[in-house]
Amino acid sequence: MRKSLALLTLLPLLAAAGAVQATGLLPAWQAAAENDRDHAVARAAHATAQPRRDQASALWRPGVAFTASAGLATGESEMRGAQFSAPGFGQATGVNFGTSVTGGTATRWALQARQPLYNPERRAQQQQLGLQADMAELQWQAAGQALMLRTAERYLGLAVAQESLRVLERQRDAVQQAAAEAQERFELGAAPITDTHEARARLAALRAQVVAAQVERDVQRRQLADSTGLPADGLQAYLPGAAQAGVARSQHALDWWQEQAASGNPGIRQQQLAADIARAEADKHRLGAAPTVDLVAQAGDERLHGSGAYGSARNKSVNALVGVQLTVPLYTGGWRAAKEDESLRLWEQAQAQVEATRAQVARQVHAAWLGLHQGAERVQALAEALQASEARLDATRTGLEVGHRTLLDLLNAENDTAATRLALAQARSSLLLERLRLAALAGQLDEDLLRTADQALEH
Repeated sequence: MRKSLALLTLLPLLAAAGAVQATGLLPAWQAAAENDRDHAVARAAHATAQPRRDQASALWRPGVAFTASAGLATGESEMRGAQFSAPGFGQATGVNFGTSVTGGTATRWALQARQPLYNPERRAQQQQLGLQADMAELQWQAAGQALMLRTAERYLGLAVAQESLRVLERQRDAVQQAAAEAQERFELGAAPITDTHEARARLAALRAQVVAAQVERDVQRRQLADSTGLPADGLQAYLPGAAQAGVARSQHALDWWQEQAASGNPGIRQQQLAADIARAEADKHRLGAAPTVDLVAQAGDERLHGSGAYGSARNKSVNALVGVQLTVPLYTGGWRAAKEDESLRLWEQAQAQVEATRAQVARQVHAAWLGLHQGAERVQALAEALQASEARLDATRTGLEVGHRTLLDLLNAENDTAATRLALAQARSSLLLERLRLAALAGQLDEDLLRTADQALEH
């Protein structure tokens, strides 16, 4: 009976433990790679890269077209003053010829093949398609790094929210105990009523903060669950450990990171590709790109039969051609020149955007590098501050017991210790995120770095 009662007592605890689904940063990212909606959009966009390369290759392959038509037609022809000669008929001049078909049946077919030999506009179009395919590939790489960083931000956001709730609940319980003790001392006449009022006021404020922290935790949990596809109920995240500062700190100087970002930042590379695409668009409309040379081959048949002014008649025309065709647009009403001018202005705009992006990325790298190096010092300082706050809290609690400290001193010490503990958790999370952001700015955020970050968590 005792064993059964013990088992029944443990069942709710086991069920609650099973509901908690703690996961690491790397598994969270792997789940997000399969379920994140924004990443699914990027995956669909990446699928356009190969079709664009196929289009670029097809531009210089021969094209073959077949046309056929049938219907009712009328044909009239008249020739005067012609010369006629035929065996057995001699030769005659001033001969007239005429054909007439009214409402007859007409059939027509043509087969044409064209192989471009010289076409600067098509060459520029081919370059554009290749650059657009490269852009799709680069956007996919950038989307992968963005997903890693976004998952890390959401994961650590949940971890900090959990820690905030835990710290506040711990502080609430401590203040609740202090309020009960203050009430007992007041009833015994050993403490004034103000201690009780102060403890109750602080307890009410902490209860409100706990409710707000629960809401924030649930919001962060829902956000991570939506991205990863993991069940939201009971989803738990780990905080960075005390030893993660060495993992997060970069051994490279700021100049090194600036160089890496200038050459590897996805945003800069995308803007440069956009400028190259704009330049190719301008090349398509240059005056020198207008003439084209094609190798052409064609065959056709055209027939018309019926009756007309001269009785039953039938016209037939068969043609075939293999040769080279030169096409030179002579006048476009100014459209080509205006289009080239517009494309050049857009290219200048794209070039300016490249420089603006370079400057923006340089500022972001500087901020991330400073946050990384100064963040490590801040973490160290907060760790020392927490140790001192805990010692102060113990001393204040002892002082209250012997009458050297007031209840307000204890409440303030509890609050300061809780605030320092939460600030330390936030600083450790921010430090790890700054390392990932710095790598992403340089285009170097990958699975290995994310695995290293995951190993720095307190599993």
